[in-house]
Amino acid sequence: MTPAARVQTAIELLDQILEGTPAEKVLTGWARKSRFAGSKDRAAVRDHVFDVLRRRRSVLAADTVETGRSLMIGLLAQDGADLEDLFSGQGYGPSVLSVEDRAMDEVMQSERALDLPDWVQPLLQASLGDAFLENAKALRKRAPVFLRVNLQKTTREAAIDLLRTDGVETVVCPLADTALEVIEGPRKVPNSQAFKEGYIEVQDASSQAAIAQLPLRDGMRVLDYCAGGGGKTLAMGGRIGGTFVAHDALPQRMSDLPVRADRAGLQVQIFDDNQLTREPGFDLVFCDVPCSGSGTWRRSPDAKWRFSPDDLKALLDVQSEILDNACDRVNSSGTIAYATCSMLREENENQIDRFIARHSDWTCSATHHWQITERCDGFFLALLTRT
Repeated sequence: MTPAARVQTAIELLDQILEGTPAEKVLTGWARKSRFAGSKDRAAVRDHVFDVLRRRRSVLAADTVETGRSLMIGLLAQDGADLEDLFSGQGYGPSVLSVEDRAMDEVMQSERALDLPDWVQPLLQASLGDAFLENAKALRKRAPVFLRVNLQKTTREAAIDLLRTDGVETVVCPLADTALEVIEGPRKVPNSQAFKEGYIEVQDASSQAAIAQLPLRDGMRVLDYCAGGGGKTLAMGGRIGGTFVAHDALPQRMSDLPVRADRAGLQVQIFDDNQLTREPGFDLVFCDVPCSGSGTWRRSPDAKWRFSPDDLKALLDVQSEILDNACDRVNSSGTIAYATCSMLREENENQIDRFIARHSDWTCSATHHWQITERCDGFFLALLTRT
């Protein structure tokens, strides 16, 4: 595909996304149908689409109708691309620029330049305080790729060397002793020997840093109560020897966990609600609860535009219910670890305050925050113990 054809494809896919179809579904469907598109073409189109979604407000000129074409013109203008060359009407590229296209103003209003939904911006401002502006700007950029080293199988230094042999260059990330940042060859990671042998997994640095703050010790019984794909189950298992149980309200989310655990050399039991009720209390119950995902909006930028006040209200109710249920899963001396990939106080500190108000026999022993300005995803962790 030519650069212009990639732009035209991105325009067409963005139009589908603007009609309400999730970005990942649109991109996956296009990739399956477009066998002519090579890996570099698919990557370039994906980058165009996600860059637009990260900057959806600022790339759209004032008083301009929002279409895939107008968004792509704004993005390319912001990035200093040669619009006349890309919009030449030749081949499979987009049609020639109109008078209206050429009149688009790339200098946007300051409030639009933050690329946040109107209702979310004040919540983030109140949650982040003086750190709001820098975090909002960071949300407009692409997220780095981080890897987690499985310390049960190798060392960080050995993993760096092994990845290099497959064309993946990494550097040590200071946020966690397991974390590496990929600086070259991120798309080669899934085919690398280090990945296939279970020496590394893809996982954001803030998630790894949160796992490093847990009171883990050999021999513990650990429940990952909202396990999802099981990444944090594996991260805990990569640090200690113990008994690990994974659970999720939607069990299909854990479908890949047995394969991943086998690759990592770990034993993970998968339990449903009935099995959990027959289990004695756990030493640690890790609750990575469903949340706004505001700390990960760089990776799924269409999510911030689909997220609504009603969604937040529903999530707060779900989070409260999960915390209440977790009380019944932990033993008398155990710990509940409450985690979100959110930067909103409503889902973090306020949620913990409400839990303690309902359960006076519990206290919060520690909280930790990671912000996007640290290059990682935004993340929150609170440790809860009985008084």
